[in-house]
Amino acid sequence: MRHVPPPAEELALLDHELARLDARRLQLLNRRAWLVSVLRAPAAAPSPFAAPAARPQAPAVPYAPSAPAHGTQNVLLVLGGLLLTVAAIAFTLFSWGEMGIAGRSAVLAAVTAGALVAPALLLARKLPSTAEAVAALALVLTVLDAVALHAVAAPGTDGLVFSAVASAVLAAVWVLYGLLLGRLRVPLPAAVVAGQLPLVLTAWAAGASAAGFGWALLVTAAADVAVAAWGRGLAVRVTAAVGAGVTGPVALLIGLGLSVSAGGPLAAVGPGALLLAGAGVALAGAWRAPKEWAVAAGAVAGLASVAAVGGVPRAGLPWNWSVVVYLLCGLALSPVHRLRVPQPVRRGVLGASAAVTAGALVWALPVMAAVLLGPVSGLADVWSGAPEGFRGALGPSMPWPASAASPVVLAVVAGVLVALRLGWARGTFVAPPRGWRVAVEAGATVLGWGAVLALLAVADVPYTVAVCVELLLVGGLLALALRRGPGGATSAAPACALVGAVSVGLLALAAEPATYAVFGGLLMLFAGAAARSQAVVVRSVLAVGSVLCAIVVATAAGASLGWSAPQSAPVVLAVPAVTVLLGARLRVAAVALSLEAAGAFGALVAVGLAVTDAPFLALVLALCGVLAAGSAVRAERRPAAGYLAAALFVAAMWVRLGASGVTAPEAYTLPVSVAAFAVGYLRGRTDPAVSSWVAYGPGLSMTMVPSLVVAWTDTGWPRPLLLGAAALVVTLVGARLRLRAPLLLGGSVLALVGLHELAPHVVQVLDALPRWAPPALAGLLLLAVGATYEQRLRDARRVRESLGRMR
Repeated sequence: MRHVPPPAEELALLDHELARLDARRLQLLNRRAWLVSVLRAPAAAPSPFAAPAARPQAPAVPYAPSAPAHGTQNVLLVLGGLLLTVAAIAFTLFSWGEMGIAGRSAVLAAVTAGALVAPALLLARKLPSTAEAVAALALVLTVLDAVALHAVAAPGTDGLVFSAVASAVLAAVWVLYGLLLGRLRVPLPAAVVAGQLPLVLTAWAAGASAAGFGWALLVTAAADVAVAAWGRGLAVRVTAAVGAGVTGPVALLIGLGLSVSAGGPLAAVGPGALLLAGAGVALAGAWRAPKEWAVAAGAVAGLASVAAVGGVPRAGLPWNWSVVVYLLCGLALSPVHRLRVPQPVRRGVLGASAAVTAGALVWALPVMAAVLLGPVSGLADVWSGAPEGFRGALGPSMPWPASAASPVVLAVVAGVLVALRLGWARGTFVAPPRGWRVAVEAGATVLGWGAVLALLAVADVPYTVAVCVELLLVGGLLALALRRGPGGATSAAPACALVGAVSVGLLALAAEPATYAVFGGLLMLFAGAAARSQAVVVRSVLAVGSVLCAIVVATAAGASLGWSAPQSAPVVLAVPAVTVLLGARLRVAAVALSLEAAGAFGALVAVGLAVTDAPFLALVLALCGVLAAGSAVRAERRPAAGYLAAALFVAAMWVRLGASGVTAPEAYTLPVSVAAFAVGYLRGRTDPAVSSWVAYGPGLSMTMVPSLVVAWTDTGWPRPLLLGAAALVVTLVGARLRLRAPLLLGGSVLALVGLHELAPHVVQVLDALPRWAPPALAGLLLLAVGATYEQRLRDARRVRESLGRMR
């Protein structure tokens, strides 16, 4: 019996056999390509003295035989046609006058007739490229025939009229010629190009107005659209599409210019009709155009219809209200999504609607920005008195009478976005991706808020009303931010609330009562919203806002009491004190950190207020040290707050000593340093793992740093000598006991003392040296460092590792 293998084994055998056949076929194809290349190579005459040639080896890769040289043939034919065309033009221009009327007519008729008939004969002999070149020459000769005909038969005829008639006749003749010889590709596109001229030249000859030129161009564009949709051949359709893309937009621009400059509604009707007709032509072209062209044509149709319809009522309104008219016309295009039109056309029309809406927003948004940023101009006149109207607090930033329509624009766009979002929620419209829904909600929130602000400025409401309304808007936005669930409104509301709070806060600085009322209200709003919010980021931001408002209230309280800025600084420190207490009670680490960071900013404000008065500055620094020490009680704040508290206490002591006129700070710092050093020593004995910076750093720096500052201004020698000796001892002890803090602190102080003592001598040496010596020495130093760069890196790495092993 015959053995039949299992299907899996048989499949493997078949695959192996097919692979072998493919390899053999590739080998045979390589051999065939090599043989073809050998046969096509020119045979060289063998020399009787030449050695027998070795057998050539087949190439490793297949050889692709060269294609027929159509490119060279086409280049030669094009050059020949150009030369014949130049010769014909030269003959017509320079040799025409030497012949009589009979000779001229005979030559032109004979040459033109021969050039027109020759392509047919060439096509019959299967020479299409030659036929194309001769046909192009024939078309040029027909143009020269028209020029000659005008010069001989009708010299008195108007050139523009004759050109219009001649271009129409030539277009018709070329169309007939191209249809008769259907294999030629030149005549029909040339006829399309010639067809762009008759109507435009006719309008020019008739002295038509701008509207007449627009209609001539538009009719030409309509013909081009028809040819592009139903023309014969790709070249004809592309040429017609290019012609429509040139004549159509020019006609629409003429109509737009006439519509915008119309003096009244009746005068705008004619340009509107031109624009509507152009929209129809663009829409007809978009219906059968490819996808990208259909989108562009749909957008042009939408924009033209908006300009046509909106231009009539616009002519009877001020320009600022014209924006509202165009906006409404642009929004009227949005129902196109319900019509049965191709998807690309629908996208183009909706894109035109979005473009009109965006343009209206670009016009209206500067008013909103002026309302928000205008109060910045009042920072130079804090508490100078509240103005009567809202505009008085905004400064001369906008021409308000010309911006009266901006609130309407913002409100209309916000309403459209709200309606769109509701339509998505109810299923009226197809819901887009979530990102679009979030963007629409955020845009509606921002624009609705901006519409109210712009209305306050345009109406020039009283100052008190504007402040109250803006404060209520902040409260409403914060309430909106407390909504649960992700969404564009809940994302945009906190940002709008913060920007609005800054704006109304700046606005309130014009009057003292308004400052307390507004910042107190903002403090309560931010604090309440931070307490109720569920989002950690929102809670952190609102907590920071409440702290900043409290800082402003505390600063204003000191100013109201008639205190100077340094005297008001301790009052401001009440805010950081509260943040330290609240930070210890908050359970969310991120919120607590944000709150305490805002309190630290308040401490910096207090230091800035007290910097001009040394006693108050020392007091403020000491109080800041107390607050930092209070934060250091908590384990998670201890590493940073502990160092900060020590630094603040030392700085407060230095400032206090300087303010008291103390010239020998060692009498005050040395006892404290001894006590701190003793505490550090005991801490090091009980906890061997403690860092030397914690154990001995405060005690050493408390005396050495003030003494170093005084030593740099001291002209005597005892203090630098004693400080240098003490620093040397500390450095040696640190090196002996492998303690990082004594080693680095002592070494740094010793180096600075030595630099201070050697500085005068170094200056004298530098003055004695020639000017080229310091740059030369610096160059040598750089060369030495560069030559031993790797060694220096290894040395630095060893030093770092040694310091890292120290305690």
